[in-house]
Amino acid sequence: MKKGFALVLAATSMAAFAVPAAAQDGDFTGPRVEALIGYDSVRPGSTVDIDNAEDIDQTIDDVAYGVGIGYDFDMGNAVVGLEGEWLESEASTDYSTNGFDTFGVSNINAGRDLYLGARAGFKVGPSTLLYAKGGYTNAKMNILATDNETDVKSNINLDGWRVGAGVEHQLAGNLFLKGEYRYSQYKEGEAEAPSGFESDRFDVDLDRHQVMVGAGLRF
Repeated sequence: MKKGFALVLAATSMAAFAVPAAAQDGDFTGPRVEALIGYDSVRPGSTVDIDNAEDIDQTIDDVAYGVGIGYDFDMGNAVVGLEGEWLESEASTDYSTNGFDTFGVSNINAGRDLYLGARAGFKVGPSTLLYAKGGYTNAKMNILATDNETDVKSNINLDGWRVGAGVEHQLAGNLFLKGEYRYSQYKEGEAEAPSGFESDRFDVDLDRHQVMVGAGLRF
């Protein structure tokens, strides 16, 4: 987790130094690509967490990183657009399996995180956009079970929705920087065994909080 915070801090610092480079009024119309990095935190939802057991850490958190694409329409003071993302998360459990000779203990890695949605915002300056976003998200949790002799890998695909808000600032040369917070909630899941067998869909309750920074190019 310390590595994740260090990467986020470094990215934020570079963004802060780059902001003074803004040189012209921004036009937010057109396609864009961006690189993203930030903090990712996943935990059980409020209906299933153990609120009275403070010594039980139910959260997995670390750095997440990936890429995004989008297309925006600049309508003067307002901007609307479509966007998608592919992220990978380093958030994972770290349970010791020493002394276990059955498959009763496993570790989970948050894995990849997909998003497809829309955003809408308004300009608070010639080159600065405040926006809100929302859409569909799909997460893949990788599960590793072991009896200290044999490892068994499986995964769970989770479907949910995401909302968020952020700020984007245009720089010279069609470059831009952005920062945003997003909240995701997953309500349905499907397990896939190593053999490829997929379970019936089942209900879940999982919350995800992310704080991301990004840098990109508009064409």
